[in-house]
Amino acid sequence: MNDYSEKFEKMKIAGRLAAQTLDMLTDNIKEGISTATIDKLGYEFIRDNGGYSAPLYYRGFKKSLCTSLNHVVCHGIPSEERILEDGDAVNVDVTAVINDHYGDTSRMFCIGTTSVKLNNLVNATYESMIKAIKILRPGKKLGDIGYEIQSYVEERGFSVVRDFCGHGIGNVFHESPNILHYGKKNTGIELKPGMTFTIEPMINAGKFDVKVLNDGWTAVTKDKSLSAQFEHTVGITENGYEIFTESDKGFTKPPYI
Repeated sequence: MNDYSEKFEKMKIAGRLAAQTLDMLTDNIKEGISTATIDKLGYEFIRDNGGYSAPLYYRGFKKSLCTSLNHVVCHGIPSEERILEDGDAVNVDVTAVINDHYGDTSRMFCIGTTSVKLNNLVNATYESMIKAIKILRPGKKLGDIGYEIQSYVEERGFSVVRDFCGHGIGNVFHESPNILHYGKKNTGIELKPGMTFTIEPMINAGKFDVKVLNDGWTAVTKDKSLSAQFEHTVGITENGYEIFTESDKGFTKPPYI
């Protein structure tokens, strides 16, 4: 038994609850629903399953999860006024805490009929995350993660957001190291067994520049181009990796059938 097995077991429980929350929300995320309703449903599900929502009151954030639509890159604030419409794409980001450990995950949801460009962006974002996860093992370096994501999406004409990144996670919501989604091979910290962190690429259809709105949270693309994101919480094992936030229902990327 290794010295991180207990930590990983707790991370699995938290990660599974976060993923189950997204699984539950999938049938509810559709045209005509407000992002505030999505938030309420997520909050209640996590609470009713013995956890709590990490974003709630985190640094003054007043909602339980983030809903980032279209040109919003991340940290979109759920609202009664924002009703999902045909053609929208929304990232729903959930972090559940249970037994003092955190599970952090997000998925994209496409509403009704979405454009080919948007669908290509969503697919490329998901695939870049998976490519990065698949290389994880002791001895690899953080720069290898960024390289996999950056090279994949830039080949397809998209750009990687620089202003936000993945992060260490465990019994703390955000901790070192920062996980950049761009970089060069064989640079940065070496991966070691027991490390736990998120990989959560934010990919723009246009340029990578972003700005934060006056609410202090909502980050949007400066050029108003579309943005997409997926996120998993992962751990490094003796010979590879473990994903703590996989869907029990096998949901990966839209469409979720």
